[in-house]
Amino acid sequence: MKNNLLPSIILTLCCIGLFCGVYTVAMLGIAQLAPNGGRGEIILVSTDTTHRVATTTHRVATRKYYYTNIGQKFTDDKYFWSRPSAVDYNGAGSGGSNKGPTNPDYLAQVQSRIDTFLAHNPGVKKSEIPSELVTASGSGQDPNLSPQGAMVQVSRIAKTRNIQEEKLFALINEHVEKPLLNLFGTTKVNVLKLNLALDNLK
Repeated sequence: MKNNLLPSIILTLCCIGLFCGVYTVAMLGIAQLAPNGGRGEIILVSTDTTHRVATTTHRVATRKYYYTNIGQKFTDDKYFWSRPSAVDYNGAGSGGSNKGPTNPDYLAQVQSRIDTFLAHNPGVKKSEIPSELVTASGSGQDPNLSPQGAMVQVSRIAKTRNIQEEKLFALINEHVEKPLLNLFGTTKVNVLKLNLALDNLK
C-alpha cells in the first residue's frame, strides 16, 4: 500500500499543477492574441430617443454595449433572425435543450420553428431552411449564421424594408467571415454586425 500511495500523491499533485496552473496560464496567454484580450469584441450603439414631459420634449442619447461573440435576439421581420437559443440569449449562462433528436417535445419545438419561419418567409421551401435557423446551439449563445442562413431571409427583409435584394446579398457577402487560416472553423456571418450594417444601409 505504501508503495502505491506515494506515487499516487505525486501524480495527483503533478496533475493539479499541470491542468490547474500551466494549462490555465497557457490558455490565458493565447487568449491575449484574440480581439479585446479574449473577452470578445464590443460594439457601442448610440441612439436618440424622444421623451415628452408636460409640454416639453427632450431628446436623450442612449448607449448600449453589445458583445459580438454572444448571440442577440432578433425576431423582427426587418432584421436577419438569429439562431434560436435554449436560454433565450441570456448572457449570464449558456446551455442547450439537452433533448435528443428523437424526443417528441424537441421535435415539436423544431416543427414549430419551421412553421413560424415559413409563415414569415412564404417564398421559402421547407427543404431550403438551414438547420441552424430552427435548432438551438449547444451553448444557446451562438452569434453567427451560415451565409445560407442569412441569404434565405433576404426576400422577407427586402419586402419589409423596400430594399433591392441585390443590395442585401452584397451586404451579406461583405460580412462573410472565412475560417481561420481557411482551416479552422466554418464560414459564417455575425448576425449583430450584419443587422447593424443593415440599419445603416442607404
